[in-house]
Amino acid sequence: MRIKEHPIIGEIKKGRLVKFTFDGNEMEGYEGEPIAAALKAAGVMVHRHTSKLDRPRGIFCAIGRCTDCVMVVNGKPNTRTCVTALEEGMNVQTQYGVKAKEADEA
Repeated sequence: MRIKEHPIIGEIKKGRLVKFTFDGNEMEGYEGEPIAAALKAAGVMVHRHTSKLDRPRGIFCAIGRCTDCVMVVNGKPNTRTCVTALEEGMNVQTQYGVKAKEADEA
């Protein structure tokens, strides 16, 4: 199940198949599609956990207005994955509060 058209970024041009990592696991998606779309196609629904109550969050508005889809991308927290294009070799991590889970927390 792939998102083919986005209300803000328009028609998603399917680029070449690229590899990226999600929480240390290698995944594939199409270059240029939103990171959230690649994750959804792979069955990933949780992008972050809230800091106060540790509640899971995923795609909500899908237009970059809310913060439910924010993740740590290439070490940068609070990246809105619904409007950030996937690139070869990206490192995407579930966000816990305002950061990725440390190795000793995993």
